Amino acid sequence: MITIYHNPRCSKSRQTLEILQSEKVDLNIVLYLETPIDKPTLTSLLAKLNMAPREIIRRTESEFKENKLGAPEVTDEQLINAMIQYPKLIERPIVVSDNKAVIGRPPENVREIM
Repeated sequence: MITIYHNPRCSKSRQTLEILQSEKVDLNIVLYLETPIDKPTLTSLLAKLNMAPREIIRRTESEFKENKLGAPEVTDEQLINAMIQYPKLIERPIVVSDNKAVIGRPPENVREIM
């Protein structure tokens, strides 16, 4: 089973989903803007990605700038809490298979875990 944390308004997310669907994998689609990710799930995703919160936060979003999340004193915990509060701050799409995950940027990254 492969899970994609998907935003249908994002072209990279749509392209990644198309790759997965073309491979006919067993697929679970999570529309994370409609069903927000909780803290344990986000923490687990970070571990599977082997990334820190700063590596998956979208710096161009207004919430990032308004909340001064780029300041060096902002902790990982604060970044995680911000991504939970404002899910559009999470880089997309995230694709998970077992204990591995990738960000679908570029969409072809998904082939690493198929």
